Amino acid sequence: MPEIRLHDTRSGELRPLVARDPGRIGIYACGPTVYNRIHVGNARPYVVFSWLKRFLEHEGYEVTFVANITDVNDKIYDAARERGMASADLAREMAAHYRDDTDGLGLGRPDHEPLASETIDGIVDLIAALIERDAAYAVQGDVFFRVRRDPDYGSLSHRDIDQLDQGEGVESASLKEDPLDFALWKAQKEGEDTAWDAPWGRGRPGWHIECSAMAEALLGVDFEIHGGGSDLVFPHHENEAAQTRLGRGSELARIWMHNGMLEMRGASGASEKMAKSVGNISLLPDVLEAWGRETLLLFMAGGHYRQPIVFAPETLADAAGRARGIRETARRLADGPSPPELAEHKAAFFAALADDFNTARALAAVAAWTSAANRREGVGRDDLVEMLDVLGLASLAQLDGGEGPGAAALELLARRDAARAARDWAEADRLRDALREQGWEVRDGPAGAELVRA
Repeated sequence: MPEIRLHDTRSGELRPLVARDPGRIGIYACGPTVYNRIHVGNARPYVVFSWLKRFLEHEGYEVTFVANITDVNDKIYDAARERGMASADLAREMAAHYRDDTDGLGLGRPDHEPLASETIDGIVDLIAALIERDAAYAVQGDVFFRVRRDPDYGSLSHRDIDQLDQGEGVESASLKEDPLDFALWKAQKEGEDTAWDAPWGRGRPGWHIECSAMAEALLGVDFEIHGGGSDLVFPHHENEAAQTRLGRGSELARIWMHNGMLEMRGASGASEKMAKSVGNISLLPDVLEAWGRETLLLFMAGGHYRQPIVFAPETLADAAGRARGIRETARRLADGPSPPELAEHKAAFFAALADDFNTARALAAVAAWTSAANRREGVGRDDLVEMLDVLGLASLAQLDGGEGPGAAALELLARRDAARAARDWAEADRLRDALREQGWEVRDGPAGAELVRA
């Protein structure tokens, strides 16, 4: 197996991927808190770590990919209360939407998708171990982690321990020994309709302990890769690492791998993080409907996973253009192997992924491969399919693959038909160009207009 290096947030360095058990890799990526439909920014970690699994399997590893679902959380209680429904019912509804929405990416499901509500026994066990080791304490039904017991606290986020704020507000501040301590267990409060019995009182887990317990239950400790968005480095991942370190006497994961955020352009033209709190979100199913999975995946692959990427019509249109170019090349390819002269581009593709999973450089290798293939006759498509399949994009290189037009494209076509009927040729041309940007060519015939892949 070739050496694979990934950026480790804790060390700040590229580190070789070393399997705890030869030939086997465990990946845990923090999933959504299911109080609403997910936006396209929420999908980036799902995409990045699904791709990473596919790449590692291509390289010969047996991979177990775990992506949790947080279904016990303050945000779920609040959202359910606003809707006048039980929090467990809201969580189930939104978890089902999340699975359906991410199915639309066409990358398959993680091997395990644990729910916090189904991991309570493991959570209670880990909290009990922390209390036994004097790393946690119970007060009036709440349990808090003693941050200053951990000499390595702050090493993941590279922050001064005295400058940190757990973001837990003033609700339980009077119960804490130290303002820096954070909640492992929260006593049931009025209006919270879901709770469990525990040795220190009836309540429910804090956010951070949920992931420590779920990861340990499925991957053990000292597994290879813990992933998630860069917005989770502190406090979530810092606290996860500390809990396991003091509760189990071992590091939770060997490499902490974080993806950058999706950004929108604000009214001033400056980029800002896509977030529900900002109100600048685009829901994942809406984006898939408007642009298609292939365009969205190429858009995400166009930037290095650690960097923010700007989500805008022009960046999506650029990705749609890449999809058209690859598909057009594929139309003239033969079935079968590729000539040896193109092997260097395939090697460059996989070398880019082995070097901190650089999908942007890998796509450049695909572009070099298609450019070389366009200058030759009789080129086979096998290598192109192999490369694209790692990114879930083999459909671009298969003549019978691809997707039909979605509702958004069909609506544009209907509006174009109406503009032509009204002899508004300028509007009809504008709508034709809009369809072209989404990857569709309008073909007018005796039976009316139809859409075909551009």
